[in-house]
Amino acid sequence: MKTTTKILLLVFMILAISCKNDTSTSASSFEWILGDWVRLNDKENHTTYESWKQHVENEYIGFSYTLKENDTIWQENVRLVKENDYWSLNITGEGENEPTKFKLTEIESGKFVSENPENEFPKKIEYLKNGKKLQAKISGGEMEITFDFKKKN
Repeated sequence: MKTTTKILLLVFMILAISCKNDTSTSASSFEWILGDWVRLNDKENHTTYESWKQHVENEYIGFSYTLKENDTIWQENVRLVKENDYWSLNITGEGENEPTKFKLTEIESGKFVSENPENEFPKKIEYLKNGKKLQAKISGGEMEITFDFKKKN
């Protein structure tokens, strides 16, 4: 085999390995989710907020809540954390002692997908940064709910 062919083959193999979807990505890949967000497609008289902060290198803390007029009617704590060799989205709802864990199955720049097929609903949670907007989608079975957010001023 000619030297040029060997070099081209080596370069191709390196590129193929580097383009692989790696769910053990570094923490800096989630900086796009940071900040305070307000839902755009809420029900009438409802306002949903979501806030994300980086806690430590491999952990992000989120808090979501919905107001109906001035009363909090729903809230949950969210933790995006690297556990062992994978990322997990852990959600603890109001009155729950233990979080429901969703393993990240897809991580791209400005997007992640997390899944827990054993959870009743949702089974899948997706986050996607689209320009200046953030979209969260929860789904399972026939049901799907989309949350469109913009940065809070």
